[in-house]
Amino acid sequence: MKFGGTSMAGTERIRRVANIVRRQQAAGHEVAVVVSAMAGETDRLVTFCREANALYDPAEYDVVVAAGEQITAGLLALTLQAMGCKARSWLGWQLPVRTDDAHAKARIESIDSAALLASMAAGEIAVIPGFQGLSPQGRVTTLGRGGSDTSAVAVAAAVRADRCDIYTDVDGVYTTDPRIVAKARKLEYVTYEEMLELASVGSKVLQTRSVSLAMKEGVRVQVLSSFIDDDAPPADNLPGTMIVSDEELARIQGDLEMESQLITGIAADKNEAKVTLTRIADRPGAVATIFGPLAAANINVDMIIQNVAKDKGETDVTFTVTRADLARTQAMLEAQQEAIGYFRMIADSKVAKVSVVGVGMRSHAGVAATMFRALADRGINIQAISTSEIKTSVLIDEDETELAVRVLHTAYGMDAE
Repeated sequence: MKFGGTSMAGTERIRRVANIVRRQQAAGHEVAVVVSAMAGETDRLVTFCREANALYDPAEYDVVVAAGEQITAGLLALTLQAMGCKARSWLGWQLPVRTDDAHAKARIESIDSAALLASMAAGEIAVIPGFQGLSPQGRVTTLGRGGSDTSAVAVAAAVRADRCDIYTDVDGVYTTDPRIVAKARKLEYVTYEEMLELASVGSKVLQTRSVSLAMKEGVRVQVLSSFIDDDAPPADNLPGTMIVSDEELARIQGDLEMESQLITGIAADKNEAKVTLTRIADRPGAVATIFGPLAAANINVDMIIQNVAKDKGETDVTFTVTRADLARTQAMLEAQQEAIGYFRMIADSKVAKVSVVGVGMRSHAGVAATMFRALADRGINIQAISTSEIKTSVLIDEDETELAVRVLHTAYGMDAE
């Protein structure tokens, strides 16, 4: 079971979490719990680091920011003990959770689970601070922001858990953002691939790294809300969203004789900026001179369009980067204008990416055509398109984002009754 920062924000909420955990153990389960720091606590600790030393040492930064999860782990163990449960905390270095030595963005390499499993078998509830681990040099590391989801999936894989329940401030994965579309439906099942695509195109339910780890290790993940009443049913019968393999979903659909859904979800991301370079020579290696320097500067490029060559052997290239990277991208391209040989650079930060995602797209034709027709009928202009096997994304004007999401939700027949 994993609880996020909003679930752990204060004594009253920690008591509520302890109640949810206690009921799972009472139902006959062996339970391990991974906790985040209290909401806002990591930001507070990061500020202290910056005030102490603007050019801080990442290893000492990890020592400071890992403290947030250590506090909530100890408090949850104390609260469970007060309720009559056997519980103890296991810090990242005590298990240990072994990581590489990339401080502030470490990756988990292995978890020693023997002592943890023995403790759980003896009826103890294990409380583990997320986000922290131990480097090969024996120093505390942290996994980067949102790393507690990854910690939870890694612990679930290490102990071969039946399920990893991630309790958050939403009660599942929806067909789209319910704040944009009131008729959005909660999904019972989503495949790992669909969740990865949704997470990468703007759905903020789960962190991408945790989903890819769950997929690699075959960990079944359930997303549910911790903001439930004390008399709500336990997680075994709680209607959250289960994230499973393609094979398991096919089995479930076969048992229920239900038609596989064509589109699973629609995501929107306003964190996009568009750059167009005009009149580039249409010759081998021309685009490499654009994207080589951007890659070297760790600027991630998303959509890329190269127009058909004109009479003079020239072409226009359009691509997108995150808004935060736009100024750096422009500065770099201006410095490289002579080497690249473009005529003009046009930048636009008032764009948004809208994506439709679903494994059903593999076996159904016409998904993209439905998208383009629905947007055209409402006068929404498409500026760029990118596709993968289970996703189609379009770039549109930022002001039309919410309208596009609503139109597509209806076009694919996803509106709830």
